[in-house]
Amino acid sequence: MGSAGFDREIMMEDSRLPTRIKTTATLLLLLLVFPLNLLLTTIAILRAAIFTPIRSRQIAAQPQTILISGGKMTKALQLARSFHSAGHRVILVETHKYWLTGHRYSWAIDRFYTVPDPRAEDYESALLEIVIREGVDVYVPVCSPVASYYDAKVQTVLSPYCQVMHVDVEMLQRLDDKYEFATDAQALGLRVPKSFKITHPQQVIDFDFSTEQRQYIIKSIAYDSVRRLDLTKLPCATPAETATFVKSLPISDCNPWVMQEFIPGQEYCTHSTVRNGNVQLHCCCESSAFQVNYEHVDRSDIEEWIRTFAGSLKLTGQVSLDFMQADDDGKVYAIECNPRTHSAITMFYNHPDVAAAYLNLAPLDRTVQPLPTSRPTYWLYHEIWRLVTHLSSPQLTWQRLQTIVQGKDAIFDWDDPLPFMMVHHWQIPLLLLGNLRNPKPWIRIDFNIGKLVEIGGD
Repeated sequence: MGSAGFDREIMMEDSRLPTRIKTTATLLLLLLVFPLNLLLTTIAILRAAIFTPIRSRQIAAQPQTILISGGKMTKALQLARSFHSAGHRVILVETHKYWLTGHRYSWAIDRFYTVPDPRAEDYESALLEIVIREGVDVYVPVCSPVASYYDAKVQTVLSPYCQVMHVDVEMLQRLDDKYEFATDAQALGLRVPKSFKITHPQQVIDFDFSTEQRQYIIKSIAYDSVRRLDLTKLPCATPAETATFVKSLPISDCNPWVMQEFIPGQEYCTHSTVRNGNVQLHCCCESSAFQVNYEHVDRSDIEEWIRTFAGSLKLTGQVSLDFMQADDDGKVYAIECNPRTHSAITMFYNHPDVAAAYLNLAPLDRTVQPLPTSRPTYWLYHEIWRLVTHLSSPQLTWQRLQTIVQGKDAIFDWDDPLPFMMVHHWQIPLLLLGNLRNPKPWIRIDFNIGKLVEIGGD
């Protein structure tokens, strides 16, 4: 069994524990490792105090003020560091719920604000106020699936004052809809799995699977943080089991799903930053259902697929696509597109040209990709949990130790150590204490996204 499958079993088992007991136990575990984190952070601060004054910070030829949203997520922190190191000023924002984000303590952040939930009426006016007050030149949304629509919608308000690195509402809805995306790609002659839009369980029950060479899976078109990991193959063992399964899903005209050909093989995830159809920055790595490890791989066929797609649609913004390389025919199929920042952006932690790729202040002679010296990124507390749960398997234990030794924690940086302390021993504990006061079932802690993944949560 792969590590992702093993982790899902652990998550499912944990979810059966009483919420208060699980939350209390997690707080105690974080308390146990706090002294080690404090020691590491103290050493890093002392190191920075000695060496930082003698380093000359880069000053941009055309310094810009950059507004970045999604402040609780590691990918927002990475972009903030990239812009800061290139000599730009960074403003970070997050919703009021996550005012406690540990990333606000990063030395790359010039100013931090909280804003209403993107679905609130005053979200647009709050962002506009910040843009005007801080003289923002470029807004880079690092948004959740829910927020991506509202960050596309807010362009009409912000565009007179700053650039917005995000697709517009119409394009976002086309890309975010798994069925529409497959239809658009197929029309361009690009390879995608067979896909069917499902608005009623009976459509699946009546589907003739006997003529198909591959099985199918069914996915919610709207983002579903819990069911997105369910890869139940269709048809089930019996027609009755198939009917029971699909009837258990919240499928309706208002909440359509997509039934998509299941392609066994190696999965890949990508991030591309695009301007006017030109791919400015790109990375690709092997993927899994719950992805918290990133290592760049050179796949020219996947990159060419994205170049054709982005160029044909004249995209501007950030797009993350998932691909499968089929075991049976060796071909690459794009399975979905998420028009927003991918956590794989953490692989650019040591690249000097990330800001240039986003801002396009000067022509780039080539697409920015992770440097050959870039180590694979991971989240240490995820790895420690995996290490503990794999102690009974020497092989898996050795794999986890290799990951830690050979890679780099995505949050920790010797020149910016406070976020590592504050995420793990401020942000997450406060969220857990909030859950203790108002218990709500949660599946796991996602240190990457900076939240508790709750059933029916954001």
